[in-house]
Amino acid sequence: MYWRTDTKAGCPVSASENMLRSVRKVKGKSKSRSSRAGLQFPVGRIHRLLRKGNYAERVGAGAPVYLAAVMEYLAAEVLELADNVTQ
Repeated sequence: MYWRTDTKAGCPVSASENMLRSVRKVKGKSKSRSSRAGLQFPVGRIHRLLRKGNYAERVGAGAPVYLAAVMEYLAAEVLELADNVTQ
């Protein structure tokens, strides 16, 4: 295996690790579906739960985004009403 020293940290790095780093630089940093949709609720987790919950045979890509947005809206409304009651 080919090893070389990392210039920043000074520790040995294999050729495969070096290749993965260069690929990551080209692709850029990964972005979650929640951040792409501008949501706080986890779109990936909701998608997993929809698939595992036997609600349907197939789940589209937009369904968990829509459901996360609705759930986030409802949570914000409930929190706002609770805030109004406490004041």
